[in-house]
Amino acid sequence: MAPVVAALPNAGAVAEIAPVDNLSGTSAVRPAALEMASVVLRHRDGADEVVALDGIDLTVGSGELVVIIGPSGSGKSSLLAVAGALLRPTSGTVRIAGTELGSLRRRQLSALRRDRIGFIFQTGGLFPSLTALEQLLLVAEVAGQKAAPHRDRAEQLLRDVGLGSRLDHRPDQLSGGERQRVAVARALMGRPALLLADEPTASLDRSRSAEMVELLAEQTHRHGAATVLVTHDPDGLSHADRVLTLVDGRLTEA
Repeated sequence: MAPVVAALPNAGAVAEIAPVDNLSGTSAVRPAALEMASVVLRHRDGADEVVALDGIDLTVGSGELVVIIGPSGSGKSSLLAVAGALLRPTSGTVRIAGTELGSLRRRQLSALRRDRIGFIFQTGGLFPSLTALEQLLLVAEVAGQKAAPHRDRAEQLLRDVGLGSRLDHRPDQLSGGERQRVAVARALMGRPALLLADEPTASLDRSRSAEMVELLAEQTHRHGAATVLVTHDPDGLSHADRVLTLVDGRLTEA
């Protein structure tokens, strides 16, 4: 999956994408931020047809962390690509914050990714020349907004993930775990309805892997995003609200 920088919601968002309140507190009823129904994804591999996703049904509520575990080649990255509006499924429906993706044009899908989805990647996907604070402020600039009014929020998010003393550090001055913490804060900067994490613990040792899952759980519950984390690593799964298994493109309870 290519790096995508989520942006702050703005008045120029596509009209079909209705505003979503992701910070409404701890309501007992969580609205569904992600709904996947009977999703199938097929692609060609030479003369063969590969079924990457085979009838996926998945609903994730706001403020919920769902961890999907599975071996390499099980379809985890394909699931995130479809959930993140990067790939259209062969069949089935996908809704993000109530918006059905099948009828959206390319420009509308781009707006939805910008305004509704935050991405976290294996390596963090940080820009090497930017400080931790600048990584977050870039989100505002991508949205066509001035960075200065969003500085307080950016600093608070970095404090929330334990990096209040590292605001002016560039990626090469941070540890692997710290870089992933910056990536989490940046993904939350735009107040996404949906947060997608692709193997964010892959480059971390065992203790830091567990800390990363705990951090994602804490930030998911605090900020109200619906979070889907895919991994092959079983460490730290006790912090998830649900754990599912994906094998051969089929999703089951762990």
